[in-house]
Amino acid sequence: MLQLQKNLTIPTRPKSIHDVTSLVADVVRQSRVQVGICVVFVRHTSASLLIQENADPSVLEDLEKWMQGLAPESRRWAHDTEGPDDMPAHARCAITRTSETIPITDGRLALGTWQGLYLWEHRAHAHRRQLLVHVMGT
Repeated sequence: MLQLQKNLTIPTRPKSIHDVTSLVADVVRQSRVQVGICVVFVRHTSASLLIQENADPSVLEDLEKWMQGLAPESRRWAHDTEGPDDMPAHARCAITRTSETIPITDGRLALGTWQGLYLWEHRAHAHRRQLLVHVMGT
């Protein structure tokens, strides 16, 4: 069995969705795994991962607007230690995912034609987010 684990640092923009598909695909290529799985984990409580449409950027824009309605900064949150975007970012993370598992087939991520892997920044300012990518298989 082959395994490779890499930590990726992703600079983000405020409240934005970043395509990390090619970065993760590079790790899969480096691993030389032909058949297996790739697990991607975001090491933060105010950012998340999602697999979503990669063709029409308006999908990502609509998701961000929808999420702003679910967890608005204007709501009165008890936890606001780091500012008004602090608790809304945690709430957003609570209803999304901190990890994704993607099969590897023929040495590549087995994503569908219209799928991409995204890092979703939930805070109102830029960060440097850590993704842990673990690839294993044969």
